[in-house]
Amino acid sequence: MSGYVHGYSGREAERLADQAAILEALIHDGLSFPPGTHVLEAGCGTGRQTAALLARHPGIRITALDIDAGQLAAARAACPGPRVTWIHGDLRTAPLADAGFDHGFVCFVLEHLADPAAALGVLRRAVRPGGRVTVVEGDHGSFRTVPETAAGRAAWDALVAAQRRLGGNPDIGRRLHGLLTAAGFSDVRVEPRTVFADAGAPALRDGFTRRIIVPMVAGAVDGAAHAQGLADLAAASSGPDGVTTYTFYRAVGRVPE
Repeated sequence: MSGYVHGYSGREAERLADQAAILEALIHDGLSFPPGTHVLEAGCGTGRQTAALLARHPGIRITALDIDAGQLAAARAACPGPRVTWIHGDLRTAPLADAGFDHGFVCFVLEHLADPAAALGVLRRAVRPGGRVTVVEGDHGSFRTVPETAAGRAAWDALVAAQRRLGGNPDIGRRLHGLLTAAGFSDVRVEPRTVFADAGAPALRDGFTRRIIVPMVAGAVDGAAHAQGLADLAAASSGPDGVTTYTFYRAVGRVPE
């Protein structure tokens, strides 16, 4: 397990809430879990994706797992009620029954793991034959702003470097098909989910840039050393020509019967 490059501050919890709200449609549209489905959510964090799953799929049950006790406590507070079972622990060693789940759900988690293949192997074992997994991951190499400055690019590159030093892979989204196939999933489908935010979508542009991107970078780099870069990244959310774009990927795979 590698470290979480963004940390566990109160500001990071706010960022995760904003991220879940702003990207909800891109992450969840098109997914369908019928009532009675038992979903294993690995790396639930503060529970923002848990809440979205519960709201969008009435009648499902979720077992939500996270390695950080503080994150799990926040998730439990955000999602009260009997539909969720909470597990504090590492996915690789948690007491999960073989073939005990109908679906696995992982969102922006594999990018932080030193061994994502091992995590997918656990999901492959825990989801029943014929069940599926949904994996959502980013690709930091896709991030661009207009205008782009040297200082802004340096701040973003510092985030990427920090995540790599911790053993993570900030570009893992582009590898999902190969990773899921190697883990034994079949019928793997991967689709890009692109945020393109320009002056024609000012609320999306401002929210994605200032409430997701800038605090995500600020929580992982030396703020004093990259003050100009952070300001330049924020500036991309203003003006008639400002653009922020980023592509993440959503993969679905099936456990063979």
